[in-house]
Amino acid sequence: MSLKDILSPFYVWKRAFEKPYTTANPLTDRPGAPRYRGFHDNDMEKCIGCGTCADICQNAAIDMVPVEGIQTSKEDSGLRPKIDYGRCCWCALCVDICTTNSLNMTREYTWVDTDPDKFRILAGAQENFWTGKETGYKLGEGYKLLDHDRITMPMVDPKEGIKSFIELVKGYSKEQAIKEADRCVQCGLCIATCPAHMDIPNYIKAIREDNIPEAVRILYETNPMSATCGRICTHRCEEVCSIGVNGDPIAIRWLKRYIIDQVDRKEIAKILRNEFKPNGKKVAVIGAGPAGLSAAYYLTTVGYSVTIFETNEKAGGMVRYGIPEYRMPYEQLDKDIDAILDMGVELKTGVEIGVTESFDDIYKNYDAVFLSVGLQDSYSLSITGEHLPGVIPGIQLLDDVTKGQIPDLGKKVIVIGGGNTAMDAARTARRLAANVTILYRRREEDMPADQEEIEEAKREGVKFITRAIPVHIDLGENKKIILHWNKAEMLDQGPGKRPKPVLIVGEAYTEAVDTVISAIGQSPIYKLLPEEIGSQIKFKREKVITDKYGQTSLPKIFAGGDIVNDIADAISAIADGHRAAQGIDLYLSKQVKVK
Repeated sequence: MSLKDILSPFYVWKRAFEKPYTTANPLTDRPGAPRYRGFHDNDMEKCIGCGTCADICQNAAIDMVPVEGIQTSKEDSGLRPKIDYGRCCWCALCVDICTTNSLNMTREYTWVDTDPDKFRILAGAQENFWTGKETGYKLGEGYKLLDHDRITMPMVDPKEGIKSFIELVKGYSKEQAIKEADRCVQCGLCIATCPAHMDIPNYIKAIREDNIPEAVRILYETNPMSATCGRICTHRCEEVCSIGVNGDPIAIRWLKRYIIDQVDRKEIAKILRNEFKPNGKKVAVIGAGPAGLSAAYYLTTVGYSVTIFETNEKAGGMVRYGIPEYRMPYEQLDKDIDAILDMGVELKTGVEIGVTESFDDIYKNYDAVFLSVGLQDSYSLSITGEHLPGVIPGIQLLDDVTKGQIPDLGKKVIVIGGGNTAMDAARTARRLAANVTILYRRREEDMPADQEEIEEAKREGVKFITRAIPVHIDLGENKKIILHWNKAEMLDQGPGKRPKPVLIVGEAYTEAVDTVISAIGQSPIYKLLPEEIGSQIKFKREKVITDKYGQTSLPKIFAGGDIVNDIADAISAIADGHRAAQGIDLYLSKQVKVK
């Protein structure tokens, strides 16, 4: 034993002669440290009710509950965290994981009360003695538990892309997909926003666990065309992704594509193992687009004999004949279609209802009819000269290219419009070696096209002129098209209304081009309906009026897709087909108007 060890106890005695330090009131005179983890506070405006805090809590101390005054929306569940301090251990994981950084912890830590119910509080929704006081703990600047950066999708270089119609998006590898799936917090906000209400969190979970068969089964519960949607879906689900509040949203669309890319058509049938007993009833589907194909799939799974009638030589509708192959490769579309046909669905192509096949006969010979003919006619520009040679509709260009009828557009092309069809037409024209300019009557931020479509068009060399209104078209020398257009200013229309473009006097321009492509929208054609049938179906602004199951005012006829909904995208059409299949089953089971 050393001398130091012997003398150490005697050093304690010096403390006996020091003035003692005591706290007169330890409940009020001992403030928490600057980053002390005390009682919770929540910014109710920033919180979106994703429930990530409740999921991570290992003590089940957080419940997500509705709060008066908080409205449910596509970005907000309407729920807020209620914290039970009988269970909370103040670990602050809920603060660290909060996707919006709305949740924090104050420095207050003392609270005495005899009522245990008072220790269950809605943070931020009720006044407490710590409300508005200085925050103690919040996620430190530059720190994060969540990965906010999306895995970059490998793409073909734009300079190479415009040389052909090869697919631009290469797809995720297994490692990339699992890493991207690992970013998902499984909050489920995306489910409500998806028109088909796909179980997105669970198919992403299946990717993370490398369980592709389970992922395929989940996809087919609500979407039998995921190879298609994994490429051209408008992915509105990603707009409400809670990770996207402070970072990049999860690449939901690309992960859906990854799942189907891992299996071939025959594997899909083995995974699904669809076994059904025919019920002896027949349903006719008119139109082989996403809505018709979806309805056919779900009707078949419950025993109906389904025949699809399609005007074109191949199924797919506007997905095939209105979307270029660089975005939607035909073999991938065929993969979805063939998997549906493998179930026993009959497809009759080259059938023009009212010409080669009577609608009346179909109506009489089938127990129900699902109408999904899409939008086949282009909106008129309503200007002089739009019918001159060299002025063509955008959907005609896309249709011609799909069918191998490549038009000669010349070297200089103007596309009028700002939607996805306008972008597809412009990018197709670039692949046909034209210099392309898009004219749009409003501002770029008003364009209805997907932002990525706009950005990709720019990368491929398409020029944009906004606030430009076509006035009239003339035929010039050497078969040139002379487009006259006017610059516009945006006139405020008041709260809740988008500004209106108004011509600016004196700002008129002319442009000599080889081709003008009109792409300002499409409308349906109902000439297939006999007058007696058509007069019994209710319409509003050219759209068929249906109930929530797609049933029209004529009980035996159901409708869906672009002729019903205003969204005009594939996933909405697929959702319409699924709902209509449920409605048809209800109707034919009870032979009554669906309620």
